[in-house]
Amino acid sequence: MFHFFADRPVLDFLATIAERGTTDEEKLQTGEDLARWAAQAGLTQDALTVTPGELAAAVELREAAYRLLGARIDGTPAGEPDRARVNAAARRPAPVPQLGAEGALTRTGRLDAVLAALARDCLELAAGPDGELLRRCDDSACTRLFVDRSRGGRRRWCDMKGCGDRAKAAAYRQRRRREVA
Repeated sequence: MFHFFADRPVLDFLATIAERGTTDEEKLQTGEDLARWAAQAGLTQDALTVTPGELAAAVELREAAYRLLGARIDGTPAGEPDRARVNAAARRPAPVPQLGAEGALTRTGRLDAVLAALARDCLELAAGPDGELLRRCDDSACTRLFVDRSRGGRRRWCDMKGCGDRAKAAAYRQRRRREVA
């Protein structure tokens, strides 16, 4: 259900709603969905219990972060309410890392700590060197943001396994139709 390939936790969090403005496929329908996402993202190993109010606050943070990073891509100033919401979330304590006896790293923390980690990642992305590499997927149905670390800086899709494959297949079909005609 959840896909993690953005190489930034906040970008994977933003993708918990797909196709913004068209199908608006919400993947965080319940508090359990958010708790499962946080565990799969590796942001906490604590079993979270998320209330409906906390879920709503997390979705509001997600949307503020999306608009803030979208403004970064567009080269426009971030809206003050969005900046204030992300800054406020970033001020909370983050998950606590612990090294286990077997050498495995775990993180513990409640939902506010998970949201703090996501908000901090958003701020570091917006103001850091990766902000220059931030892009929107070129697939008209996709609304994922990604960091373009390709050699030429001309990556067009958030992921080749989905959007990139669909675009290449469509281009192939179009070439075949022209060859046949």
